[in-house]
Amino acid sequence: MDLLQGTLDMLVLKTLALGPLHGYGIAKAIRSLSKEVLDIEFGSLYPALKRLELKGWISAKWETSEHNRRAKYYRLTPAGRKQLVEEHSKWAEFATAISRVMGPAL
Repeated sequence: MDLLQGTLDMLVLKTLALGPLHGYGIAKAIRSLSKEVLDIEFGSLYPALKRLELKGWISAKWETSEHNRRAKYYRLTPAGRKQLVEEHSKWAEFATAISRVMGPAL
């Protein structure tokens, strides 16, 4: 399923609000939480992670994964938590507006 521009950033922030994860873990969590509807491409995920890191909304640190491999783990920063609240509010308003336009199924 294609994502609206900016939606991936919001989904990553929300996923990291649950705890630190590496890139594959983030993609897997989004897929699982969406009941397999959203499948995040790594070609989109890693640029989004870099963008969020540059904005100061997430931080990254190399650690050892559950499979004993080096992996970059991402964490939500306080600024990222604040941004997530803003994004959630905007998303709720957007979803309500779309629902009004779409109305009941025909």
